[in-house]
Amino acid sequence: MAEKEKVEAFIAEQRASIQSNADCGMSHYNLATGLLSLRRMEEAEQEFKEAIRCSPSLAEAFVQLGGICLQRGDLDGCLAYNQGSVNARPRFAEGYGNIGFVQLQKGNIDKAIEALEKAVNFNNMFIQAYTTLANAYMFKGLIDKSIEMNLKALAVNPDFAIAHNNLAINYLEKKEYELAVTHCDKAKELGYDVAPEILAEIDQHRK
Repeated sequence: MAEKEKVEAFIAEQRASIQSNADCGMSHYNLATGLLSLRRMEEAEQEFKEAIRCSPSLAEAFVQLGGICLQRGDLDGCLAYNQGSVNARPRFAEGYGNIGFVQLQKGNIDKAIEALEKAVNFNNMFIQAYTTLANAYMFKGLIDKSIEMNLKALAVNPDFAIAHNNLAINYLEKKEYELAVTHCDKAKELGYDVAPEILAEIDQHRK
């Protein structure tokens, strides 16, 4: 069975479940994820909202709605839904990670740091939150803290290219050129598109 046919069958199953139990939030959520995978965004959005109506503590549905807003370029909507996710589940790391990401996009660095620190505190394997927090610290000029977060990301996955790229920039800032070269080369080796100005600066310090 082709992938699209599998998804269509999954959607049909969820619709049947909803017919027999219209107030099952999980069925609405599952239906929405199926619709989302077929890029049927408006239908998916309605079903995620139904999921929340039926199950107000379903934090994942808030996050999905935030993701739909983000795809539309609606940062405020994304922020509001992710705030809803942590209101629904107070220790929900993914919601705090997304709040931090959006606040960073909006230039609210202190608010970003506050949310991202919660994200990594609630989930110490949350690799994207570590690197986003590292970026927020870097913007604040807290280079040592940025290095610490990138190294924590690499402790989760040693081949996480973004963290190697970030460390190359961090170590350039600290004039620790040998380490900067090492991490830059690793980021490139892993397929990361290192910014040309960083490459140019790194190349000046190769031995």
